Amino acid sequence: MKEASNKSNVTLPARVEKIIKPGHPGEPEKAEIHVVGGDPLYEEIRVDNSLTNKEGEEVSLKQGAEVKVTIEASAQATSPKNRVSR
Repeated sequence: MKEASNKSNVTLPARVEKIIKPGHPGEPEKAEIHVVGGDPLYEEIRVDNSLTNKEGEEVSLKQGAEVKVTIEASAQATSPKNRVSR
């Protein structure tokens, strides 16, 4: 069973738009990920295309894969939103 986290978070749907081969030997392959809900100029992020599966083996994302991006922050890194009363 997963422990409850004391951190605030949001999870957004995303998709792997393309796989970027390294420009030089020794550099990692990158996955360009389109995050749904991001501002138009900032919808894509690039990350090393290396994940670990449940068996502990290294795996990589495929182009077109549906993924989720989670942003998580501790309580010290967040503040209450101001709510407008009506």
